Amino acid sequence: MPIRIPNDLPARKVLEREGVNIMTEETAARQDIRPLKIGLLNLMPEKIKTETQFARLIGASPLQVDLRLVRIGSHTPKNTSQEHMIAFYEPWEEIAHEKFDGFITTGAPIEHLPFEDVTYWSELERIFDWTQTHVHSSMNICWGAQAALHRFHGVPKHPLGQKAFGVYRHRNLNPSSPYLRGFSDDFSMPVSRWTEVRRADLPKEAGLEVLMESDEVGLCLINDAEHRSLYMFNHIEYDTTTLGDEYNRDVAAGKSINMPANYFPGGDPKRPPENRWRSHAHLLFGNWINEVYQSTPYDLAKIGK
Repeated sequence: MPIRIPNDLPARKVLEREGVNIMTEETAARQDIRPLKIGLLNLMPEKIKTETQFARLIGASPLQVDLRLVRIGSHTPKNTSQEHMIAFYEPWEEIAHEKFDGFITTGAPIEHLPFEDVTYWSELERIFDWTQTHVHSSMNICWGAQAALHRFHGVPKHPLGQKAFGVYRHRNLNPSSPYLRGFSDDFSMPVSRWTEVRRADLPKEAGLEVLMESDEVGLCLINDAEHRSLYMFNHIEYDTTTLGDEYNRDVAAGKSINMPANYFPGGDPKRPPENRWRSHAHLLFGNWINEVYQSTPYDLAKIGK
């Protein structure tokens, strides 16, 4: 079964060109089936690109998925038009009474700020708490993962002397985990962050399971069974060109930025990069959606009970 997204969402045309199976809202309404209901709290600045990245991975599932776009009600984005936000996004407070099988919280370019100094931190805290009663399973990405881990376990983030920026090798620490089914022992994925979470800060009594780690850039993926949450500190969802776009943007702005490591062939930014993480991105999201499908209640009202 395909993913269901709004008919006029810009991501639809991109995904259709790529061959992703997308269902119209009218067709979905005719089918006698309960789709998985997944919310995407999109905190990234280029929201249309981010919508497409996650819809691509979710839409690869053989299950029917209803993707809902959610926004922080107390924050007005600067890089996406109000028309787009009004047309396709729902403020969290307006959907807070609903139950979701899955919920994704993305990263945000605010790593330099203490969590409590983020203008919408109090609302985000309420959202994380809400997931414990209204969401069956959560996937938190990059800064969103750091924020959720801090909310649930008080784990701090630490500034890096130099941005972790590039494509880095990671190790599969638990091949028997259902989330790593089919993963190689060694694989690469994009990293783009100024802060890190350290293994030494993880509370030993919390039952946190480290699933992926890199010798160069540290922790990558943690499973928090008690809170039904995954914390992914890197950007496995990125497009092939995303790191290059970030690099060129910072260079054009005159910012001090190193070339993304292990990204441009031969270290030449004029050569197009090769995507070495796409298959594992699909594996991770496919495994997560499969676990959600296998364990979520058929009756949405029973989620969180």
